[in-house]
Amino acid sequence: MKKVLFVCTQNRLRSPTAEKVFSNYKRIEVKSAGTDAHARTHLTSKMIKWADIIFAMEKIHQEKIKQKYKDKLKGKKLICLNIPDKYDFMQPELISILNEKVSKHLNAIK
Repeated sequence: MKKVLFVCTQNRLRSPTAEKVFSNYKRIEVKSAGTDAHARTHLTSKMIKWADIIFAMEKIHQEKIKQKYKDKLKGKKLICLNIPDKYDFMQPELISILNEKVSKHLNAIK
């Protein structure tokens, strides 16, 4: 079973939506977190260690993860989805974009 982590800034809209959307997928476990100190669930070293695949919503999240957790990323996929912070939680457009961008990576999991 692959472990998938979704990361945005506050862990209030985009990454929780992704966690909910993909939580029923077979062959994966899903969590979400935020890079900001005030995030609902703050990204930790333990979460990075746990994950096999990390999806960053924006380039800034990807860069923060690379800088702060560089030594923990060996053997992990860190993918930037390029999804801007302009969507509400479970907004249909966000769900559609997530399905399009994330599914191709998850479908490659054997």
